[in-house]
Amino acid sequence: MLELGQTATDAPAGELIKDTTEATFMADVVDVSMQVPVIVDFWAPWCGPCKQLTPTLEAAVQAAGGKVRMVKVNVDENQMVAGQMRVQSIPAVFGFVGGQPVDGFMGAQTPAQIQAFIDKLVAQSPAGDSGLGEALEAAEKMLEEGAVADAAQVFAAVLGEDEGNLLALAGLARAHMALGENDQARAVLDSAPEEKRGDPALAAVYAQLDLAASAEGAGEVAELAAKVTADPEDLQARLDLAMAQVGAGANEEAVETLLALFAKDREWQDGAAKEQLFKLFEALGAKDPVAQKGRRRLSSMIFA
Repeated sequence: MLELGQTATDAPAGELIKDTTEATFMADVVDVSMQVPVIVDFWAPWCGPCKQLTPTLEAAVQAAGGKVRMVKVNVDENQMVAGQMRVQSIPAVFGFVGGQPVDGFMGAQTPAQIQAFIDKLVAQSPAGDSGLGEALEAAEKMLEEGAVADAAQVFAAVLGEDEGNLLALAGLARAHMALGENDQARAVLDSAPEEKRGDPALAAVYAQLDLAASAEGAGEVAELAAKVTADPEDLQARLDLAMAQVGAGANEEAVETLLALFAKDREWQDGAAKEQLFKLFEALGAKDPVAQKGRRRLSSMIFA
């Protein structure tokens, strides 16, 4: 934790690299990344490639002189965090800026590739992006306050300065969604290089678009709720109800409905309940309390 009056880049060398747990992940990663980029390294003691990658990462972080931090997550001891980040193989590395994952990679990387990864993260931070970070923050505020057209212009301007800025690309797509232009939103996302479309910032908007498409023909909430009450074993009605709730903005209720469906039959329709839950969590974002609570409850059900 930083002392009063101390900036993230002034932190002692020993604080540049640390281990974290499920209990401290938010403080160590999300909170700190509001001030300085944080690299999250998912590893395990038995992972041979991890033993090669991690020291190279640590050396690069130390050489950056405080412009970036590194946090290590042992997946054997922190399975919930790994599940929330959808880590399927290790080593897996994510870069957080402004409280959100903005880039990442899996597997071995050369020192030059790691340096390029760090340089990109630093460029996206408010302290190292020549004002682009402040512009993105202003655009996000505009979008939140309903000034959608203005936000879209700012996101587009940032892309004019940095065409590879995935936060700006995701922001522009969300602006199109707010205007009801879902096809244009998807086209914006699809303009990213194919290998970048799995980036968490873009994946969240893809998830929002998929949920919106599913919700479009789901039906009326009240009618579907009555249908579920009349026949609790009608699993399709439960799924339709969850999608209708998403369409109505009742995300907490949708999570409850999907968790109930998962409890009824987790394998139904190739795990449809779990798939929609992951999409909803991704769409809501890592810091959303509904998503956080839902992830914890789903994890407890999976590992019970």
